[in-house]
Amino acid sequence: MSEASFTLRDARPSDVPAIISLICDLAKYERQPEDCHADPRLLDEHLFGEERFAEVVLAEAGGSIVGFALFFHNYSTWLTRPGLYLEDLFVTPACRGLGIGEALLRHLARLAVARGCGRMEWSVLTWNEPAIGFYRRLGAVSMDGWQVYRLAGDALARLGQ
Repeated sequence: MSEASFTLRDARPSDVPAIISLICDLAKYERQPEDCHADPRLLDEHLFGEERFAEVVLAEAGGSIVGFALFFHNYSTWLTRPGLYLEDLFVTPACRGLGIGEALLRHLARLAVARGCGRMEWSVLTWNEPAIGFYRRLGAVSMDGWQVYRLAGDALARLGQ
């Protein structure tokens, strides 16, 4: 498969099963399949429902969906501009090295610029050296001095009471 043999497109409701499959594959790659509880009904509602929380761009090759980028907007008070937050980027192992990941990131960067975003951000697992090297080659920098915090499950429910 050559670099020119893939296309990018926005996801459609009929793509939800394929997106769920890729999300599960990503969870396996990130060594956390037991933590993945992706629900097709919720994903469909959140991507295509009345109130949309995220967007997905898909990569297709040979008639199959082989990669995706799921993203949403955040906001920078310091820049007083929206930002684009990349939640997930994944390309199937058989299609890595064809430029799909870079094409997805370039596509998102163009969207961010067109939408007036001040920056694009994402997280990467510290052990994922291939991804870290890939992002650095594209000009991304680590946010040294910052640490990600998460409130979820029972702790979120308690605080939200």
